[in-house]
Amino acid sequence: MSKKYTRLAIALAAASVLGTGAAAKTNPVVGGAAMYPTRTIVENAINSKDHTTLVAAVKAAGLVETLSSPGPFTVFAPTNAAFAKLPAGTVETLVKPENKATLTTILTYHVVPGRITAQDIAAAAKRGGGKATFVTASGGKLTFWKKGMGWQVQDAKGNYANITIPNVMQSNGVIHVIDTVLLP
Repeated sequence: MSKKYTRLAIALAAASVLGTGAAAKTNPVVGGAAMYPTRTIVENAINSKDHTTLVAAVKAAGLVETLSSPGPFTVFAPTNAAFAKLPAGTVETLVKPENKATLTTILTYHVVPGRITAQDIAAAAKRGGGKATFVTASGGKLTFWKKGMGWQVQDAKGNYANITIPNVMQSNGVIHVIDTVLLP
């Protein structure tokens, strides 16, 4: 192989590696699906195999249109495994039509108006002496602090969740994947 082609092959390999890294930062994979910043929260969430319970709950609560609107919104998105930690039968009970108001309150407790990145949480925690508090769309509060390399959040009931995948950018906000359902 000539030097010209060798340099071209090296350049293409480097571009491929750099492109993969850039794509991973721009389009993280959540639940086996790339998340695209040009899509809405709902458009991305429906493709994540890890968020089928959340998507079903959002549909049952009638929040699809809201979370598809321009926002912006910050969603702390519990995984299927997070919902599985709830007592048996909880999700099945919540998605019944007669429990729509309760379900809506729980889901909107996972939403903060505006586009709040992990960097915004860090800046707020620095100003707050190590903790940051944000008001949810349901009017409750979530408290954040640094834990290891990531962030932990506490709900009104004293439960803790870890942000497992931060800064999944959407056209109408940002998603932070969490490992526990938050309760108002």
